[in-house]
Amino acid sequence: MWLIFSNRQEAVELSNNETVNDLFRIHKAPVAIWPYSKAYFAWDLLFCSWQLAFDSNTMEIVEWWIENQTRQVCRNISYLLEENWLSLKNVVKTTIFLKDLNNFDAVNNIYKNYFILKPARSTIEVSRLPKDALIEIEVIAKR
Repeated sequence: MWLIFSNRQEAVELSNNETVNDLFRIHKAPVAIWPYSKAYFAWDLLFCSWQLAFDSNTMEIVEWWIENQTRQVCRNISYLLEENWLSLKNVVKTTIFLKDLNNFDAVNNIYKNYFILKPARSTIEVSRLPKDALIEIEVIAKR
């Protein structure tokens, strides 16, 4: 058995058939498919790693329309925050990575319905995203 200390300042014991990934499994949000933490608390701030438009059941990117992907990314962020006892109202900063900045208006039309408190934000056009996604968003939330 292993004794793991999470960033929530509690000791958690793993059974012989559990892995660290099982311990930090986000129940509604997609699991991390690469070696990084989905979210990490530092004092009162929760730093959430980027979210893609993964359907957590299939682990596939949802339909290839910017509107569908934006909605799924926002849902995944909401699930991730919920698993860490927060909500979208706690978000203080977002960073949006877009494959095509021409989708800026379409993303804004959906984004404004999720992030109603208008956190600080940066939007960046990138040449390519993992899994050839159209959008990726990372957030910082405050307890």
